[in-house]
Amino acid sequence: MIRLYDYELSGNCYKIRLLCGFLGLAYTSVPIEFHPGRAHKGADFLRINPLGQLPVIDDDGFVLRDAQAILTYLAARYDPARTWYPVSDARLLGEVGQWLAFADSITATASAARLHDSFFHDLDVDAARAGAHRLFRILDAHLWFAEQEGRIWLCPAPQPTIADIACFPYVILSEEGGIFLQDYPAIRRWCDRVKRIPGFVPMPGVFPAGPGLPPPLTAGSV
Repeated sequence: MIRLYDYELSGNCYKIRLLCGFLGLAYTSVPIEFHPGRAHKGADFLRINPLGQLPVIDDDGFVLRDAQAILTYLAARYDPARTWYPVSDARLLGEVGQWLAFADSITATASAARLHDSFFHDLDVDAARAGAHRLFRILDAHLWFAEQEGRIWLCPAPQPTIADIACFPYVILSEEGGIFLQDYPAIRRWCDRVKRIPGFVPMPGVFPAGPGLPPPLTAGSV
């Protein structure tokens, strides 16, 4: 059984819970108090991850840190269809990798602004917000042009990949850091599509797509 060292309000931990939901993958959650207790910096947790960061998984003794690394591992091991992490398609795999790196940049900006506003971290929030808006403009344009070509996910595949999972949480949580999505319509449509993936798992402040919304897009329907 997979053990997930988890914090309910962490966007990075949420990435792992999302993939497990989409894969129907069972796991045991081990709650780690990030705020205000800072248990992730305590001696007990530092023995598990010396970097003092969440999430971490323990899969029958195989311990792995970093959200993006965990996504690739779980998808490669537990998705028999090989769609979430398409290891047989080198070009598509490369595109997934570039969006995983993009997700790290979202964490460094949009997540940082959220840490300032919601968890009282002392940082340059104006710079974080400016950086997030720069990234969101890039993301919104990418998604808009993809829609014009009949594509609805970050990568040119007929189904979502872990790239979508990696980028989604800190985008959808960005308003908690004072970064609002009203100027990014293609991002908002993409967020609704992610919420409609079977197995979608909500978290506080993130809810499934409601029944009053239009039906989800499918490839070729734009």
